[in-house]
Amino acid sequence: MRNFSLKISEKLGIPVRQIGATQKLLEEGATIPFISRYRKEVTGSLDEVQVTQIRDLLTKLKELDQRRAVILKTIEEQGKLSTELKAKIDGADTLSVLEDLYLPYKPKRKTKATIAKEKGLEPLADIIWRQGSDDVAASAQAFISDKKQVKTAEEALQGARDIIAERINEEAKVRKKLRRIFSFESMIYSKVIKSKEAEAVKYKDYFEWSESLKNIPSHRLLAIRRGEKEMMLRIDIAPEETASIDAIERQVITGVGSSLVHMQLAVKDAYKRLLKPSIETEMRVDSKQKADKEAIAVFAENLKQLLMAAPLGQRAVLALDPGFRTGCKLVCLNPQAKLIYNTTIYPNAPQNQTEQSSVIIRQLVDTYKIDAIVIGNGTASRETASFIKKISFDQKPIIAIVNESGASIYSASEVARKEFPDHDVTVRGAVSIGRRSMNPLAELVKIDPKSIGVGQYQHDVDQNALRAALDDVVMSCVNNVGVEVNTASKQLLTYVSGLGPQLAENIVKYREENGPFKDRASLKKVPRLGDKAYEQAAGFLRIGGSSDILDQSGVHPERYRLVNQMAEDVGCSVEDLIKAPNYRRMIDLKRYISDEVGMPTLKDIISELEKPGRDPRAHFEAFSFDEGVNEINDLKMGMKLPGIITNITKFGAFVDVGVHQDGLVHISHLSDQFVKDTAAVVKLGERVEATVLQVDVARRRISLSLKSDPFGSNSQPRQKKSQRNTHNGSNQPEGDLQAELERLRRNFK
Repeated sequence: MRNFSLKISEKLGIPVRQIGATQKLLEEGATIPFISRYRKEVTGSLDEVQVTQIRDLLTKLKELDQRRAVILKTIEEQGKLSTELKAKIDGADTLSVLEDLYLPYKPKRKTKATIAKEKGLEPLADIIWRQGSDDVAASAQAFISDKKQVKTAEEALQGARDIIAERINEEAKVRKKLRRIFSFESMIYSKVIKSKEAEAVKYKDYFEWSESLKNIPSHRLLAIRRGEKEMMLRIDIAPEETASIDAIERQVITGVGSSLVHMQLAVKDAYKRLLKPSIETEMRVDSKQKADKEAIAVFAENLKQLLMAAPLGQRAVLALDPGFRTGCKLVCLNPQAKLIYNTTIYPNAPQNQTEQSSVIIRQLVDTYKIDAIVIGNGTASRETASFIKKISFDQKPIIAIVNESGASIYSASEVARKEFPDHDVTVRGAVSIGRRSMNPLAELVKIDPKSIGVGQYQHDVDQNALRAALDDVVMSCVNNVGVEVNTASKQLLTYVSGLGPQLAENIVKYREENGPFKDRASLKKVPRLGDKAYEQAAGFLRIGGSSDILDQSGVHPERYRLVNQMAEDVGCSVEDLIKAPNYRRMIDLKRYISDEVGMPTLKDIISELEKPGRDPRAHFEAFSFDEGVNEINDLKMGMKLPGIITNITKFGAFVDVGVHQDGLVHISHLSDQFVKDTAAVVKLGERVEATVLQVDVARRRISLSLKSDPFGSNSQPRQKKSQRNTHNGSNQPEGDLQAELERLRRNFK
């Protein structure tokens, strides 16, 4: 296997030794969580982000090498692989450079140039290409031939120019120069397709739009691309034509004789017919990949924050999936999240059975020792919460509203049907709401991340890249928190380092047939769970109640002997090391440094001993909306309301203020300071105080601000810029704000 350490080191600024060691671990099958957690001495303490970057670059370089091998073989089979060409191909460091070198040797369909060559016009093209003192017009006379269907000198010259245009298109230096011009100077233009004006109304802001391709925000590019895909818009990407043609001429025109005019004509033809369409396609791909990367990064960060949301923990929960006409689906879950009771109550209109429903709730809270009542944030959420808060309890439980996005997806899934074969989708949905309050991570892994509703143009981006990125996030979160193997679902175990769907299923099956695992070592009895999988997974699996207290911690079994030695050296048991800080302070870590174990691992071990199996997530805090605001009609401009961040995008954040319609805080209203990156200012699930800027009840549009003084002198409207101007800034003038908000709302999904 080729070593790419030097190239990756130059790209990431990480020492070659660390890159090489990480590459070796990856190629041996080690996962990113395992490498970053348990192989710090090997990698030089690289974190998950760095290891992921190395893996992704390694994948790209391998793919590039595979393409390089195919190209070399193809050219060699043609008998045209010179030493100089091979050196250039071997040195190509991007796919575009590699393809440029291959282009002259690439098998071609019939083109204008190949037709001209069949007519014997290549020698005339050579005469023009040399740009010497030849009389081109006189030379063309010699190529007139009825046999080869060249009837005039002009036909011969046109054919020669066709050949030259193809040569120019295949010149690597020309393509490199033009690619640079396109990259830095291109504008993206969009126009509505004629007769589609009414149908394409949601894209009306892009009916006549131009913007610098280099600076266009990802969300706007994806919106325009969607309009094109739906055949509502026509897109063109190009720099200024004259400058591009001049740049090509400087690359290929060297003479001033009679060849000059023909070279100039060939350059224009090459640009318009061959180079521009080809490079524009590259720019389309490159800009889409860049926009995808940004959108996927936003989705991944949002998903991470959602999965790592504070858990309520092992408490008895009464969960409600609220509704009006069909009632509120109610379930009771024990502290282990098992369904123990379900029914339906009708406290809201039109039935208004408030007293009867109150009696049922009080009885259930007493009977099942309910610690918390959680309510989904969908239809009738505020009304149901208000009803619950009016009930008089002997010992009042926690009352909280939970984001129910994706609960309906889970309730109709195969996973839910297998888990609750005797219950319908309404019960399953309520169970999902209750469980996600207890442990958001464990419940949300059962749902396709794209259904959770925290993305930005998620259906427009590369789905394979999105899936890979989201899988990385889920795996990172699951392993960061750790998994109790005796209660975890197959879906949760699937994301544990080294396992996957089949081993996760085997673990659950073994657990069902043989009872709970007694210790980590007994995991080796699971069919097909070999030494490699055990090494990767063991440190992230917890065994509650194990006779070995380290089985409940993040200390890897390969270091148990070391911890026992530490305890012996200070004259205590491992349990004493955990319970008594004095014993831990007696440990001289330097004594335990060896070829395999260094200070980073030793510090991690001590950290685990201080609090075995610690949960890195925050503590759960109940949240309440403003009691006097329940519907969008209750909102007034200038109101300050408590809210929760429900989604974050590049252009702003969405906030739930309890009126069944999230409001949008544009990036220009996220802070009193200039904001470049929304994720640096707000977090998913964060509690905020938002000011209502504008309410459009008819279209259910809410504009909010997180500024301390959103209506102050610094926010005075200014005249709109022309839509033909280049748009570069993240924070726009207030005069542009409402137009931008409306544009985003129409196109965001």
